Amino acid sequence: MKTAAILGASADPAKFGHKAVLAYALQGYTVWPVNPKEPHIAGHPAYRDIASLPGRPEVISAYLPPLILLGILPTIAQRGCDELWLNPGTDSLEVVAEAQRLGLPIIRACSIVGLGLSPAPLNSSDVLE
Repeated sequence: MKTAAILGASADPAKFGHKAVLAYALQGYTVWPVNPKEPHIAGHPAYRDIASLPGRPEVISAYLPPLILLGILPTIAQRGCDELWLNPGTDSLEVVAEAQRLGLPIIRACSIVGLGLSPAPLNSSDVLE
């Protein structure tokens, strides 16, 4: 089963960090929400940070402010992934340059749309029914 870590996962159903958890679950991924303040997000156990994940994620989808993301890019590079999605608002020039320097496989686009879904109608009932 494919694995996806959602950095900046949110318990707030209106936020894209929540909708991404739902979208990846709908597409059959094992989802690892990453949020240091939440124990669970959309029915999935949440992890404090990238280092706490139970394995290497195939996909990492980032919903973090650029300054925070910039600080954890080295940990992401150390952990590894096949795709690092820099969603709108995360892909500052500094983040892109550092991710490229670290050799990370970046994709600068909305990961939800990349899954073939629209974020607008996603809600918890889509995956919890």
